[in-house]
Amino acid sequence: MNPQLDPILRQAEAVLNTSDPITYRGPVHVGVDLGTAYTVLIVLDQDYRPLAGRYQFAQIVRDGLVVDFIGAIRLLSQMKAEVETQLGFTLEQAATSYPPGVAMAEVKATRNVLIGAGLECSNFLDEPSAANSLLQIDNGAVVDVGGGTTGIAIIENGEVVYTADEATGGTQFSLVIAGAMGISFEEAEELKKKRNQQSRLIPLVRPVMQKVGTIVARHVAAYDVERIYLVGGTSSIPGICDEVEAITGVKTVVPSNPLFVTPIGIAMQDK
Repeated sequence: MNPQLDPILRQAEAVLNTSDPITYRGPVHVGVDLGTAYTVLIVLDQDYRPLAGRYQFAQIVRDGLVVDFIGAIRLLSQMKAEVETQLGFTLEQAATSYPPGVAMAEVKATRNVLIGAGLECSNFLDEPSAANSLLQIDNGAVVDVGGGTTGIAIIENGEVVYTADEATGGTQFSLVIAGAMGISFEEAEELKKKRNQQSRLIPLVRPVMQKVGTIVARHVAAYDVERIYLVGGTSSIPGICDEVEAITGVKTVVPSNPLFVTPIGIAMQDK
């Protein structure tokens, strides 16, 4: 695994959603992650270190499909303009990603969102493969637990040999919390992210964690997987790592801030 993983993730936490002017004037690599829960635009410097960016909760995508095309363009345009103000120069292009298994005809809508926001789409890749651009795993499985789906990529000798994607992600966690506590979906989303509340939510969402574990176990069963790496914002929920490991029987780990792994990996593929 990349020895610089945690420092890079800490740097991303430090620079995203800030507004201080940036004096850097070298080449940049830009990634756009239009997720079911979060839209992320991140800019890396020439050494692939986080430089600037924005992330925001937005329900503009469902299971990898853009369902609010105008809203997506508006949000990405706003993010792009804010980051350009910080940087002092215009962003020309960006890479983006899609969940494994999404038809390329549907993926083209993501490209059109980038174009609508004034960005040339420089590269497309599936989300777990994008995550491995940063993780740099030689052998193992990358599991991207996003807002709407769980994507799996099996890595052998540094190459992706298998990908899959199934519905179940952060949205399902929030729906369960909302139903059990009699609150709105939006309130459940906010509650889920509060660290001082997460421990009491574990009993409510454990069945969803177990479903994620069962999905992963089914897809890794045919491979000699040494370790499972969980990424995506939902992976930060306490307990999910233990449930996946218990069900799969494979050592499972979560990076320090799994939300930013895939967006950074996407930006690394903006060549």
